[in-house]
Amino acid sequence: MLNPALDRILAFAGEAGLVVILHNDINTVRPTKGKPAHFEDLQKVLSAHKGTTIIWAHTGLGRFVKPTSDHVDLLRELVSSDAFSHVHFDISWDEVAKWITADEQTLQAWARLLNEYPDRFLWGSDSVAPKSQADYVKTFDVYQQLWERLDPQTAAKVKSQNYERLFDDARRKVREWEAQHAKR
Repeated sequence: MLNPALDRILAFAGEAGLVVILHNDINTVRPTKGKPAHFEDLQKVLSAHKGTTIIWAHTGLGRFVKPTSDHVDLLRELVSSDAFSHVHFDISWDEVAKWITADEQTLQAWARLLNEYPDRFLWGSDSVAPKSQADYVKTFDVYQQLWERLDPQTAAKVKSQNYERLFDDARRKVREWEAQHAKR
């Protein structure tokens, strides 16, 4: 996370208006005690690039990296801070869906978080090589329990509007950057 090369990539993405989808596990396979192993380094990197739109893929969870009991609280710490207002969270990977919908308590905690910060979460930019539209939509359907617990406006934002807003804005910024830097 603290490699200077990543800083250069994120700085360029911010300058050019690109959206960055950051894949970084929040923890190690064998969880560390206290805060997850990579959380503080992630905060350093994110706060150093406030001019870059960053989507944190699968909120740092994965096939082998499980959420800690305070995972939703850690996400709330990020979304509630102005230092991370440029950071968004993609929940579209099927591995994340299984953690979010694991039980009623977890589902309710996630629903509260998304309802509280409806502009910061999105579904749809992080699906692992779906072979068909049905494969892609399968994860969306797993979230039916979550969609039902969200306010209608929040559900619409998370399902599609946040994705459209972020990438439409990026398209405009990139075209502007290209126009300024194109050799004629």
